[in-house]
Amino acid sequence: MITFGAIVRSLRPGFSYGGVVRQRPGRKIPRRTRRRAANRFFGRMRRRAARGILGRVRLGQAGHSPRLRRWALAVVLLGVILVPYPTLGAASVSPASACRAGCRAGSTPNMVRWAAPLSGSWQVDPGLSGTVPASGLAYVSVGDGIAAVSAGLTVTGYSATTGALRWQATLTGFPAGAAIVSVRTWPGVVTAGVSYQGSAAARGPERTEVVLSGSAGVPMGRYPAAAFGGAVAASAASAVIVGATAVTSYDNATGRVRWQRPTGQVAQAWRTDGSSLYVADSAGGFVGSAPVTALRKIDLATGTELLVRPLESLSFDGTFSAAAEGAMLFSSAAGVTAYSGLTGATLWTIHGAVPESTDPRAQRIYLTRGSDLIGVNPRTGRISSTASGSAVDGSAGVYVVRNGVALGLDQGASGDAWGYDIAAQRVTLASAGLPWPHYFVDLSGVGGSADPAGNLVVISACTGLAPSSPAQPTSSATPTLSATSTSSATSTSSPAGTATPPGAFTVPSTSLATSVSPSTSASAASTPSPGTSPSAPAPAPAPASASKGCLHPELVALRL
Repeated sequence: MITFGAIVRSLRPGFSYGGVVRQRPGRKIPRRTRRRAANRFFGRMRRRAARGILGRVRLGQAGHSPRLRRWALAVVLLGVILVPYPTLGAASVSPASACRAGCRAGSTPNMVRWAAPLSGSWQVDPGLSGTVPASGLAYVSVGDGIAAVSAGLTVTGYSATTGALRWQATLTGFPAGAAIVSVRTWPGVVTAGVSYQGSAAARGPERTEVVLSGSAGVPMGRYPAAAFGGAVAASAASAVIVGATAVTSYDNATGRVRWQRPTGQVAQAWRTDGSSLYVADSAGGFVGSAPVTALRKIDLATGTELLVRPLESLSFDGTFSAAAEGAMLFSSAAGVTAYSGLTGATLWTIHGAVPESTDPRAQRIYLTRGSDLIGVNPRTGRISSTASGSAVDGSAGVYVVRNGVALGLDQGASGDAWGYDIAAQRVTLASAGLPWPHYFVDLSGVGGSADPAGNLVVISACTGLAPSSPAQPTSSATPTLSATSTSSATSTSSPAGTATPPGAFTVPSTSLATSVSPSTSASAASTPSPGTSPSAPAPAPAPASASKGCLHPELVALRL
């Protein structure tokens, strides 16, 4: 065994602090001679300094006291550290808070890919709602080459690449008061969930899922669905619908059932993860407080079902909140716990966290812990990135994360969009000229403003207010249909109530989950400076007392 002392002796340098210092073989210079030469050199330097400006400086008693000389030196060094000095580029770089107005154009790549006019009557609501329909609610979905917008019973399809209008169709055959409450895009098709008051025997509103062709908007099928269910997978050939008591796959050509998997007597919470659907098994359903004792994992292509039970206990800890990369997330007052989607084993737990969103491209989930937004590996629980609350405005102005870049929106007449790179801890994208922006959300996580498989996000904005009374919003011009259009109609809508669906996050939060409700959207007060971390928002002006009509509502596509 080698001890520390032995190592020191073996590595001892080959020189000593004796009377001579070895320079090279054959030559020795006495230490005393070197000391005299150094003293003469420093003496000349002191005499020259005394004749200059330093000679006018008087240290008083410090000149004779070594302790006071040390204190004087410390004061001088402290001044060097604290006194600001000019740096390269300092004249052209402003603080982050002051750079917001001057960095909006030309300094970063433009986020806006295209803008297209919206048909129907739209208005600007006071507060944080932004540009919304004058009556009822609008729903948006983007993906698989198409961006779909619904309002009332009208669905409009745009090209996700160019923004060109493809078709516009109005759904018929529904009772008075019916309205679309969900729109989702799939390869080759668009699905719209229509809610209406059914027969007297029905205890609540009923829902029918309508499948439309993605190229022309032609109806292809209608299937019964749960109030907070609907399409979870679809194509030109088939559609998988979450019903009140079963998950069913239908053939779009014939309407026949391809396969069906019962889920219980009450509607259950559900989440999708790639080609799999997870349906909770709870005695009270998603509206009850009974614990989740198992999860049904259903293959969306074949209908194969796997029953997953917790390994360590009789029930999963908390409320079923999300599923990503084979991990099932449950949230409670204590935090977030992830379980294996195959075995039910506990994967990891992060205390004091709330699930917020997923980033499929980066294979990450995002949680809020305190005021920070953290990116987590779903399988291991390892935290890969953190954005402090001061950087992302306490997560209140951040809506979605794609490929590690978080989208933020600034509200009001001078609305802006900005992209915050969480890994780089700075704003890398910013676009101005988006007055009164509004972000759309499908609380199930399937539809909404953000493309789940890409970096495209669509929002609404108003580029011109109507001069008329706020109580009478002006209808915008209906866009001219392209050659592939099938029908045209002005959207009308009855107010549709909203509630938390079985797949939505149910733990209160002050960040993404609560800032993107269908009728409201939180945002910061001004645009952060590109290349720097966004600073705290300025106080927002008092909101208007009433809604104002919008003359030029637009659907705007942003690239993250």
